[in-house]
Amino acid sequence: MPEEGVCLMPHDALLSIEEITRCVKVATRIGIKNVRLTGGEPLVRKGIIALVQQLSAIPEIENISLTTNGTMLKTMALPLKEAGLNRVNISLDTLSRETYALVTRRDKLHEALEGIQEALRVGLSPVKINTVTVRSLKENYLEFAKMTLDMPLHVRFIEYMPIGTHVNDPNTGWGKQDVYPADELIEDINHAALREGLSPLLPVSDMHKPQGSGPARYLAFPGARGTVGVISPLSRHFCSECNRLRLTADGKLRPCLFSDKEWDVRTALREGSDEDVYKVFLQVLNKNPDEHHDKVGTEREMSQIGG
Repeated sequence: MPEEGVCLMPHDALLSIEEITRCVKVATRIGIKNVRLTGGEPLVRKGIIALVQQLSAIPEIENISLTTNGTMLKTMALPLKEAGLNRVNISLDTLSRETYALVTRRDKLHEALEGIQEALRVGLSPVKINTVTVRSLKENYLEFAKMTLDMPLHVRFIEYMPIGTHVNDPNTGWGKQDVYPADELIEDINHAALREGLSPLLPVSDMHKPQGSGPARYLAFPGARGTVGVISPLSRHFCSECNRLRLTADGKLRPCLFSDKEWDVRTALREGSDEDVYKVFLQVLNKNPDEHHDKVGTEREMSQIGG
């Protein structure tokens, strides 16, 4: 997030809870069965519990997940679970309090760690940790991987994606040189593990992968309760396997994070019929890019698109 904050959108520009639900209902006609609520931070959205309840009432929707920074889960994990949330991804890029405050601009690492424990306690499953790997942060990623030894956590290391207008600006963002290729990361973690007397990470079978594994490749320490995954949008493209669409808060449909192409579905929701909304979905599917072609920088920041 920009240090100076963001320009807030007018209330009318944002989709209402009811409009989001209607959009998802229409999306089931093209085969959508899984919904993930993301952000920004979705738990600050007024009505988030009601939205989960409404989405869980759609017969065709089989799974509802949520990506959060975790700092509000200590009080919200149980009501979210009771509303119909199945699983949760918690964004956590560092285990250092100082670095956490630097990256998030909030000194709330303790709250995030408490949120992880509460998600496990109330039975959200699987609980995944999303860790964006940034070379210049010089994090000890073995410590993340070791979280899976004694807890049923699924830590996924995600290659930093150079998205937004601030890429390569030395004052405001990281650059492509900060990409930490997944294969190199796993090799480094295994070397560090061996120095501590641990066995290296090994690939896991499909039956041991967590639900909703998507584009991640999974490994595990022998005997560990959880897994370690790697998501490599740059070093190993998975574009040909991508089956996701992104609905932004202001009612745009985007088929790709790395593309600036988006389609307006808000107008169809407010001025048209369900058939008009369905036609927008068909347009997006027919224009899905073949791959991102290592694009660097986008017009919208990640905080505007959804992490």
